[in-house]
Amino acid sequence: MVEQGRQKGIIGRELGIAFVGAGRMGSQRATIASTHPAVRFLAVADIDPARARTVGEKVNADFTSGDNIEVISRPEVNAVVVSTPEHEHTRAVLQALELGKPVLVEKPIALDLGDARKIVAAVRETQGDLFVGYTKRYTRSYILAKEYIAKGCLGQTLVATTRVYNSRAQAFQILKRSPHASPVLDVLTYYVDLVCWFLAGNAPVEVVARGQKGVFRAAGYGADDVTWAIVTFADGAVASLGVDYALPEKYPSLGQSPRMEVLGTEGVILLSEEHKEHIIYTNRGVSHGYVPGHDVNMAFLGTSSSGDYALGDFWGPQADETRGWLDYLSTGRPCILPRAEEGLRTLEVTLAIERAAKTKEPVTLPLL
Repeated sequence: MVEQGRQKGIIGRELGIAFVGAGRMGSQRATIASTHPAVRFLAVADIDPARARTVGEKVNADFTSGDNIEVISRPEVNAVVVSTPEHEHTRAVLQALELGKPVLVEKPIALDLGDARKIVAAVRETQGDLFVGYTKRYTRSYILAKEYIAKGCLGQTLVATTRVYNSRAQAFQILKRSPHASPVLDVLTYYVDLVCWFLAGNAPVEVVARGQKGVFRAAGYGADDVTWAIVTFADGAVASLGVDYALPEKYPSLGQSPRMEVLGTEGVILLSEEHKEHIIYTNRGVSHGYVPGHDVNMAFLGTSSSGDYALGDFWGPQADETRGWLDYLSTGRPCILPRAEEGLRTLEVTLAIERAAKTKEPVTLPLL
């Protein structure tokens, strides 16, 4: 049965999409997909069947289940979105690849190199079609930066620097969901991906890093409050990357508040996504989309990393990314997300940052 909102349009391949994991990311992507003209069948799975049903009802899903593999294996499904917690990516991804179904998996591709390498090997063996959901690539300013770097406007890239801030309220939500998904693995990884994308063809070869513990350790987690790293690339270019997700609970960011600079022999790109010029203050409080029950009186509008619900729709990078992937599947339009090998490279650099911060020794890439 074709539900309202999924009517036939001018499109190429018809799609049956399985959403594996009905948490925040999976439900947002399912909502976006439910209105895409190529989507004819939509299924939702979650280890909590009630959650799968709730999200399924919201998006008019054709099928819901508490069994991820059952949903992936449905004959109506010809593509899969894996939005489970990071440590649960591998089984679902491998099942989809074995069945010959294209995959969009949330970043990072996995939490350890063993699982990531299994996924990359499976993509090669099955000649599979997999993208990793590094949503920041669909932020307009980063797309433009990539365009101008590719055109040679900066000449030879010499250095990139980026740092990203947020409150400890969001960091605790991340750690509660997946204790090993630290701010480095869950957040700084976006900017590792961007820097490697901007310096495509120039391999990262060494990482040094330092971290500082305090707030998260007192709460029983191993993550650093602050981590700063320098990554050196094959031609000598360097990148400085830093993350602080331990700012006070009421810090007014609703997501990531980053700055990025890329300097070359012929030019420079300066980017800010802090949105300090876009402020709301209200005695009634503004809900934090990532942290249930967490309100702030003042907020920087537009800092929610994936985007925002407004006027009955979802707006922002994740909406553009999801529609971009669906357009790729249905019409062949190019998708700018990273492939499995790029996801593995980004994971290696990200893990090297954590290792270097822990050992206080340089780490050579690629990791063994």
